[in-house]
Amino acid sequence: MTQSIARAYHAHAHKALAAQIALDYEGRFLRRKVLTTDDGQSVLVDLPKTTSLDHGGVLVLEDGREIGIVAAPEDLLEVTGDDLPRLAWHIGNRHTPCQIEDGRLLIQRDHVIRDMLGKIGATVREVVEPFTPEGGAYGHGRTHGHSH
Repeated sequence: MTQSIARAYHAHAHKALAAQIALDYEGRFLRRKVLTTDDGQSVLVDLPKTTSLDHGGVLVLEDGREIGIVAAPEDLLEVTGDDLPRLAWHIGNRHTPCQIEDGRLLIQRDHVIRDMLGKIGATVREVVEPFTPEGGAYGHGRTHGHSH
């Protein structure tokens, strides 16, 4: 099978998609890797720098076709409670990626964070859903520790 090569990424599609690739949050952070589309095509991703691929973004193949990026379902914690801004602050204070929605927060499963949230009044439930957390404060798409 001939392998297609993607050397560019765009935040949104410019034409009809040739195929899609479902990746979890960690899998959407890459520079060079072989991926398989939903219809079995092999794609070598060879981007100029490590990139955070967003749900809805596209990899652009050398022949101009576009491959859509989809956030794959993964194991998460749903966080709810009476004081959601306070809970979000504690999650952010630990540099934990967080998807913020009306009435709930989603984070990756972590027993230490789960225990901490329970101690400060959160209701925490395990769910399996796509994860699209907020990007970094400086527009890089990912949060980073203090050493950046």
